[in-house]
Amino acid sequence: MVDVKQALKEYEDRLPSSILKEVEEHLSGNISKDKLKKIMQAIEDEYDSSQAVPGECVGIVSAESIGEPGTQMTLNTFHFAGVAEMNVTTGLPRLIEVLDGRKTISTEMMNIFLVKPYNEGKDIKRVAESLKELTMNDFLKEVVVNISEANLKVVLDKNKIELLKISHSTITDSLKKNVKGFSFKLEKDDSITVTQSGKDKDIIQLYKLKEKLKNVFIHGVKGITQVLPVKKDNEYMIVTAGSNLKEVLKQDFVDGKRTYTNNIHEIEKEFGIEAARQLIINELMKVIEEQGLNVDIRHIMIVADAMCMSGKIMGINRYGIVKEKPSVLARASFETPIRHVINAGLTGESDPLNSVIENVMLNQPVPIGTGLPGLIVRTKPK
Repeated sequence: MVDVKQALKEYEDRLPSSILKEVEEHLSGNISKDKLKKIMQAIEDEYDSSQAVPGECVGIVSAESIGEPGTQMTLNTFHFAGVAEMNVTTGLPRLIEVLDGRKTISTEMMNIFLVKPYNEGKDIKRVAESLKELTMNDFLKEVVVNISEANLKVVLDKNKIELLKISHSTITDSLKKNVKGFSFKLEKDDSITVTQSGKDKDIIQLYKLKEKLKNVFIHGVKGITQVLPVKKDNEYMIVTAGSNLKEVLKQDFVDGKRTYTNNIHEIEKEFGIEAARQLIINELMKVIEEQGLNVDIRHIMIVADAMCMSGKIMGINRYGIVKEKPSVLARASFETPIRHVINAGLTGESDPLNSVIENVMLNQPVPIGTGLPGLIVRTKPK
């Protein structure tokens, strides 16, 4: 028998640590030295054959590998059962959304993971509701206009207030903060009396205020329009419609290490370009796997690297990656060629012809495959 951990040390400079760790987890200590050697040889051969060689057209291979199965995508939206407002853009529309690097996406969502004991189900309904953006309309039972006294009587929904454990004074303070020109008084029966601050009483203004009050922000996180507690892998989490990562991470019951949004630009703003790159990979793989398609993750990683290589997210379109290309002819080959050529002529720009597209256009050997190295052979004199 052999010590697997010790035996794997000789492969540290030949194989990545992640592969060695996986081998160590799956192999038992009862394996013989010869068997281990055969297994490691097979793994090493597989690893070497899977690496891209210099000059290989990895970009074209990736484009074809993603594009072909991408044409088979048909699903557009997925609805959460029982919640009509909760729908998620999937399939080809979501794929295009991510690859374009759009700042405004069709359905913003967050997956909020919780710390103990909330992830075990404690107060899960109250915790979820506390995240939802609540306006005055959510707490209103009725609004009565008293014309003789020129005031409003706002009657609150006690059940909603008790569920969220919000005090009446908190609601009154929010109204005072957001609505100017009126005074708010909390009565003994927990209703709120609203009167105009000035001497002149205008009934029309009261009726306008009646509608304005409904939109006053009271509680929760702005931008979170719907919340749905779900149980996944033996723990409770919250799925939301709408996104506000910065404010959600401030909540003490949220697990900040795992919580994320599907808005790539929001992730970049809060966590940086590396996190945004990982989210691009995750979101693209999620769409592809949901469709039952098989695309190697390395193709997706190349796309994500291209989108993030400048330190900011760039979409794969004329406003993103194409715009940043150093080659005039490469930019012109995509869209609006005349504009690119004229601008390059006006500024005296030169093209080094380092890439594939511009050399194809000029009927020259392209710097890929056998065309990549320049060899000089020294021959013996006859």
